[in-house]
Amino acid sequence: MKKVTVSSLLAKKAAGEKITSLTAYDASFAKLFDEQGVDAILIGDSLGMVLQGQDDTLNVTVDDIAYHTRAVRRGTQRAFVLADMPFMSYASAQDAYKNAATLMAAGASMVKVEGGAWLCDTISGLVERSVPVCGHLGLTPQSVHVLGGFKVQGRDAQKAQQLIDDARALEAAGIQLLVLECVPTSLAKTITEQLSIPVIGIGAGNVTDGQILVMHDMLGVSANYMPKFSKNYLAETGDLRAAVSCYIEQVQSGEFPGQEHSFE
Repeated sequence: MKKVTVSSLLAKKAAGEKITSLTAYDASFAKLFDEQGVDAILIGDSLGMVLQGQDDTLNVTVDDIAYHTRAVRRGTQRAFVLADMPFMSYASAQDAYKNAATLMAAGASMVKVEGGAWLCDTISGLVERSVPVCGHLGLTPQSVHVLGGFKVQGRDAQKAQQLIDDARALEAAGIQLLVLECVPTSLAKTITEQLSIPVIGIGAGNVTDGQILVMHDMLGVSANYMPKFSKNYLAETGDLRAAVSCYIEQVQSGEFPGQEHSFE
């Protein structure tokens, strides 16, 4: 199978084909996901919660992400590999350039940052320096204390419009993918339709161009709790490979996420 690239992800959006994504943190699971046909693998700062047992993602370091990115890259042949930029690793443009270079050298094909229009100059600078960037809007876990917890975002008209404006500004600044987390399905549909780049949803309904889940949630082994927007595919299938295959099939068909996994 051909290696997944930014261009092939864009072609999927144009063709109306759903993009499938999962997080991974080691070579073995990366290889399993890759072989089952997952389009994109994210080394998420979610590792702070699911691997390290933290209450949030804020203690994760660039060295942590780089370590796990190297492991995932070794297990990946075809899937697109993204790496999270941790909390405060892109507080200034110079920090962003330095830390993004570290993650790209570790094996990432793209870095992901959380935040709205305030990030545009930094994103433009990264793109000018040949670093592909994925944006992340809605529930941004690195801002959990500002948001007052892990809450659905964009439920009132003003905040919904702000997310739409931020998404358009980020695209104009040069992002090539957008993760949209925990927003009402109707808002996710509007943003997905207004952007020319692929929008990957998590807790954003089945109207986005693709889906991503934390692998521990998808397999029902998270140490903390099962989010509303996730589904335990291991319990449904009884086999790791079958679980991943079922997830891919249900995302591609639009069966997942269902209404019970979405917000209005």
